[in-house]
Amino acid sequence: MTMKKRSLIVVLVTLSILLIATPFFNSNTTIATTSQPLKSFEEKAALVSIHVKDRTELDKLVEAGFDLTEHVHQHEDGTYDVDAIVTPSELKKIRNQGFEFETVYTKAEAEQRIAERKSQVKKLDQATSSEDSITILRANFFENYSGTFLYVEAKTSAGAASNVALTATWDAGKGTEIGSGGEATLRRVEDYGEYLYHQLLLPIEEIPHQIKIESNQGGTSTATISEWLGEDKPDPDKPHYVSDFVDHYMDSTEITERIESLAEEFPELAEVIELPNQSNGYRRKAQALLGDNTNDSVVVTSNDWGHEGGNDISISLEKPEEEQAELSLHIDGQEIVVSLATDENGNVSSTASDVITLLNQEANELVSADTFRGAEGDGIVTPESSVQLDDNLDAPDSISRDPFTVKALRIGKHRDGSKTGVFAYSQEHAREWVTPLVSIETAERLLRNYAHDPETRKYVDNLDIFIVPTVNPDGAHFSMYDYNWQRKNMTNHCVDTDFSDPLAQDYWGVDLNRNHSVGSVHDGYIGASTNCTSAVYAGPEEVSEPEAQNLIWLAEQNPNIKFAMNIHSYGGYFMWPPGAYTENRETLPRPTAGEEAYFWQASETILDEIRDYRGTVILPSRTGPIPDVLYSAAGNSADALWYDYGIYAWDFEVGADIWNEEQGRWQSVGFQPPFEEGHAEAMEFANGMNGLFDVAYQYAKDKKPPKSKATPGKGTYDEPVEVSFDSSEPATIYYTLDGSKPTFESDKIQIKDTREGAETLMIEETTTIHWFAMDAAGNVEKHYNPDGNGNNYNKAKITIK
Repeated sequence: MTMKKRSLIVVLVTLSILLIATPFFNSNTTIATTSQPLKSFEEKAALVSIHVKDRTELDKLVEAGFDLTEHVHQHEDGTYDVDAIVTPSELKKIRNQGFEFETVYTKAEAEQRIAERKSQVKKLDQATSSEDSITILRANFFENYSGTFLYVEAKTSAGAASNVALTATWDAGKGTEIGSGGEATLRRVEDYGEYLYHQLLLPIEEIPHQIKIESNQGGTSTATISEWLGEDKPDPDKPHYVSDFVDHYMDSTEITERIESLAEEFPELAEVIELPNQSNGYRRKAQALLGDNTNDSVVVTSNDWGHEGGNDISISLEKPEEEQAELSLHIDGQEIVVSLATDENGNVSSTASDVITLLNQEANELVSADTFRGAEGDGIVTPESSVQLDDNLDAPDSISRDPFTVKALRIGKHRDGSKTGVFAYSQEHAREWVTPLVSIETAERLLRNYAHDPETRKYVDNLDIFIVPTVNPDGAHFSMYDYNWQRKNMTNHCVDTDFSDPLAQDYWGVDLNRNHSVGSVHDGYIGASTNCTSAVYAGPEEVSEPEAQNLIWLAEQNPNIKFAMNIHSYGGYFMWPPGAYTENRETLPRPTAGEEAYFWQASETILDEIRDYRGTVILPSRTGPIPDVLYSAAGNSADALWYDYGIYAWDFEVGADIWNEEQGRWQSVGFQPPFEEGHAEAMEFANGMNGLFDVAYQYAKDKKPPKSKATPGKGTYDEPVEVSFDSSEPATIYYTLDGSKPTFESDKIQIKDTREGAETLMIEETTTIHWFAMDAAGNVEKHYNPDGNGNNYNKAKITIK
């Protein structure tokens, strides 16, 4: 595939990056006392690639709270390219420090993504605006040496939309009921992007007489099945598996409606769970910024949300005709009129501070007022007529401004907690538009392949699957309609700071993947910030945000969940805990050697599935524990699930780099690539989710205890020996060296060091080793009970002469 040239600024930094890593806003400082033009504060961020010389500088960049995009490329010489979101003022710092950089960014690309999405949504709305009509093109059976097969082609008038699904039901022969013979979803067939028809080819036991095709848009059609005539019968050896149910970037409202419709369509297999903590909502207080310079400016903020009346408020600063007029205020409904004071020459004499004091005293039922970012407010205000307050939200009225109820889709034949649980969640970071498509595609495949695909039926019958396709609905709406780089949610914790003005609105919110209680910035771990304008703001306290609370609630309410996948973008990573470390690079406790081996074993299954779609290989350098392949992410959700709830928790970073033949280098794809690329990412990582389901299925069926041995084993040796342990499968080894019984409180074999295997035991004097192994599924070697009275653990006496 040929990629369009990505929009970014390439910044080649050859000196210490810490000099440029100061966040755009610093809540501990105020603006200069000299008056500055307000337009100098209006900054829009851009995507850049920063070159750092080593890991130490990368960690400094992380610690400084820079808005890193979770894409790090290491070169053979040990240097790194790190993608980040920066503002013009940060680029100016680079220039002032003498750093070299090359600009290849065009701001039009972000707008192009939004325009493309709008165009596609309009096209799809037209296609599905009413009940579709279905034409059955073929309905045949045929026989060959391996059995009897049913072949169907049907076309829907709403075929332009990939989410339109056709389901076939047929009888078991003449005189039997439709549905008695079987049921299956048809596969969509396209050629060069043009919809042709839907197709079905399946083995059957009984030759049917009639078939019925139903659409999820309401259309229906029936036909009589006839025998295939001619020799050009379809090839029956290719398995019938339906996929490709996403055709555009979807906002949170669309996504939620989609999972609700799936639960309604498949009530025996799926249900919607309303998570208990509503989000803040896609809403803002209405504001106006009066003035041209910092010291003569007034920030006015409505008490009500913009959509609840704040947007109806207007304010005027009027100059009276007379000299030595007094400052006064008049309110007429939602209109605030301030009559400014004048001096003996009839000139305005009211300062910004004077107007602010008056508004807060006499208009406080409607608004509050403040200076601009801590300025003195001693500048003389400029008269302005009827300035409308505005919440500056551009989403259409179809997007609710009220608190959002985040929903999970629960899929499984048995949804009572008796089956092993798998939890998939996406779009913690709002700007990652591809990630909810992975979740939706995964859900569609599970439900629509259940009736005819044995592999899918195996997963749905034996697992309890929870999917939250959009963790951060408010931020996602803001990213799609207002500010495409939005990472955080929309909870504004800057209200009582110097950064509560409308020019700071793109920087409000909490990074939901830094808001958790394990390894948080509040505990001294790096990779998050306590600055409310930082891209990695962790919130005022741990788990302060309803969106983060919802994930924890789901884990607590469903202790059968043993596996989780946090779906992010971009860069093509596959990672697991620990996810955070201190400034001294002390990580959270590493998994045991056995647990680490299980993470690696599972990754092979999952990554093989990703590769099968279009050959994408997740590189070994981007696979492993988070600190080994990326950087510290203090307070991330995967750590919370692993350390607090014992859930094997992974992170996808969808969107692997693509080789640019023209430039001769690997090229990152960005958060919002052209949909052709975003679609491919969704398909391949939905494949990866099938890999995770297979891992969970094998876990659920695993009842066989592991076996282990020590090498060298018991015996007499002339000098100290180094003992290693091998096991029949990934398993944690619990051991003692003092002759005591091994228990779950005993020491465990850990990994040696970063990216290394299991540690060994150096035995320098005669020692008896007692040990047992336990696999990931909890099976204990020899069925030994560490809490009981048995002694059927392993023993080896090492005698050193």
